[in-house]
Formats: sequence, C-alpha cells, structure tokens
Amino acid sequence: MNAVESQYARELFAELFNEISAIGLDSAGATTRLAWTEQAAAAACWFDNSARRLGLAPEVDRNGNRWAWSGDPVAGAIVTGSHLDSVREGGRFDGALGVVSGLIAVHLLAQRGEQSETPMAVVSFADEEGGRFDTPTFGSRAMLGSLDVQAILERRDRDGVTLRGALAGAGLQPSGLGPDPERLQQIGAFVELHIEQDTLLRERDRRLALGTKILPHGRWRIDLRGEANHAGTTPLAVRRDPMLTLAAAVSAARRVAAEEQTLATIGKLELSPNATNAIAGRVSLWLDVRGESDELVEQTVARILAAAQADADANGVELECARESFVGAVHFSSQLRERVAAILATQGIEDVPMATGAGHDSGALANAVPTAMLFVRSATGASHSARELASVEDCIFGIGALAEVLAALANDTAKVDDDG
Repeated sequence: MNAVESQYARELFAELFNEISAIGLDSAGATTRLAWTEQAAAAACWFDNSARRLGLAPEVDRNGNRWAWSGDPVAGAIVTGSHLDSVREGGRFDGALGVVSGLIAVHLLAQRGEQSETPMAVVSFADEEGGRFDTPTFGSRAMLGSLDVQAILERRDRDGVTLRGALAGAGLQPSGLGPDPERLQQIGAFVELHIEQDTLLRERDRRLALGTKILPHGRWRIDLRGEANHAGTTPLAVRRDPMLTLAAAVSAARRVAAEEQTLATIGKLELSPNATNAIAGRVSLWLDVRGESDELVEQTVARILAAAQADADANGVELECARESFVGAVHFSSQLRERVAAILATQGIEDVPMATGAGHDSGALANAVPTAMLFVRSATGASHSARELASVEDCIFGIGALAEVLAALANDTAKVDDDG
C-alpha cells in the first residue's frame, strides 16, 4: 500500500474494529459473542451494514454463514474472512481481525480499480468457536457436510436452550442446514488472516507468518454420576463423590499431557446440585486434547480416561465418555502456500512458517478447497483472553499483505480462465 492508501486503511480499521469490538465487550475488556445470541445478531447486522458501506453485497447462506461479495457470486471466487463469534470472556482480535481485514482489503482492491474479473468475497463463518453448544467450526463444517447437524440439534447450552431452538430464534430453519455444494463451489481459494496465538513472531521480530498446518484436536464430554447427599451428615466411607474423580481427571490430564508432549485441558464443568453444603451427585466435564498426531491425541485421551475410570471404580462413581468433536491433522495446500509465499516475497515479506494448535475454519475447508493462513504478530501471546492484543501497525501491515495476496490470486485465476 502507498502512503495514502495506508492512511485510509488505518482510518477504516480504527472505525470498523472499534465498532465490532464494542459488541459483547464487558467492563474488564473481555468479549463474549456466543453464537445465535443477541450479541451474535448485532455482529451480523454490523457485518451486513459494513459490507454495504464498503460497496460489497451481503448475503447469508443456509447454514448462517454471512458473505460480502465484490462481483457476482460465481464459482471459483477468491475468498477471505474468519468469524465474529467468541468464547466466553475472550479477546477482541480472534476471528474479528480476519473479518475486518478482509472487508478492508477487498474494498481497497475495488477502490484501486485494478480488480480482475475474478470475484472476491469476505465470509464470516457461523459459530467457529463452539462456545455455546460445543460445536466448533459449525458453519464451515455444516456447509461441507462434515458435521451432522441433525444429530446435534438437541444439545443444550448452560441455560437449557437447545441448539434447535437457538437456530430457530436466529431465523434459521434447522431442517435446512447441512451440505451446501453450490456454495462450496464458489470458493476457488480461501485465505484466512488471524492474530497469532503464540509468541513466535515476537521472538523472530517479524510481523507476519504463513501457516503450515493445524494440529489434530478434539473435545470429549465426560459425565460422572455419584450420589448427592448432605455434606454435614454423610460419613466419608460411604460417600460416592464424583468430585474426587473430577480431581483425578484434572491431575491425570496435566500429568499425561506432560508425558506424551501433548496439550490437555479441562476448562468447562457442570455440577449438580452445585451447593456448598451438599455432596455433588453429578459432574460433567469437557476434555480438550491437542497434539502432533492423531495417535498421540487418542493415546493421551485413553490414558486420562483410564486414570479417571480407576478412581471412579474406587469411589463408586459411574463414568461415561462421548467424543463431541475431533479434527485430524490439517496440512494447508502446499501449492497455494508456495504461491502466497512468492507473493509476499515481492513485498519484501519473509516466509515465516507457523503450525498452530488452534482450530480454524480454514482447517475445516482444507480438504475441500485450497486454503492458506496468514498470522499477524501478537503483542502478548495471549488468546481467548482480554489480554489478546495486536498493534495497529501490525494489523495494517497484515491488511496490506492480504490485499496483495488476494489481488495476485485473482489475477492468477483470470489468467487460467483466459488460457482456457
């Protein structure tokens, strides 16, 4: 970008990012925009209004994904974007940075008057985080057909609302959700820009990285059933306390992950009756495991479950486990990655390879369409936290790089079409 364009991008970024950041922001600086909520609806309105303001045409698909088009929606478009939902008390940049950057980058290219005949689009995928119903990358996987939406419609959030009810409340027809091959064919290539969720770029003193792969990861729900009773009158010897098994599972998760060199986290719990003076009768916990290979993840889970089961047997607790989601190792298109690296090189940007343990919509799409990821340097290394931060300078740098990548890819596609 030249100086004039860079200043224009900076002004747009400040305005658009501040607008979306205000939705779901609490007094502590954390963001909560769960899917199919009032905050999600406000974010969807912001997306549509911002798209129109920037000369793009917004629309929503059958799975709740929102699109903004520059050009006619036809097969083979160059697409960028990310998501606008968040985890509970998350950061402002995760997902939102990619959507805001995509809108600005595509708008800048249209303003240049150099856009090829290849259409471009910005997408905001629905429920990437899965923070409400444990349905990560919902919109992208539903579109692909790799998520059986009908099988999970009765899942409930912590307030007892079913996914079916939440979708209907958001104006979607649950029966109409699922594979959307026509929409998928419209994506010729997908490039997602995201805030770094590590400190690699800060350590390397670089502003931008190019993704190589997404590590395998999954979520398991473990239900522990004991016997609720009075905390002041029930002897220790006869208690069937699922909290003991919970403690064993948490301890095993840390120990096994360290031994297997994986990551295991128990970060979500539901307790009943959840009273100070009562022994718990039921505990539900969610186990998140990530590692270098599918085998390592499965082995880690098996060992944690074995330790929890041993404790459950010793304390008269019933244990049930169900896998709620799993994504195997994803390698981004080597051909597209090489092309993006070459484009960045023309801008004087070094190829800094980066693997990530976080899930992304680009990972869900990778087996169906060519995908690539750009990571903008994190100032803190924190993610899913109010401490999540990227400098304005680095964000503008990322927008400029993204714009050049999109323009070059669109020209590549146009040349292929011209050559027949």
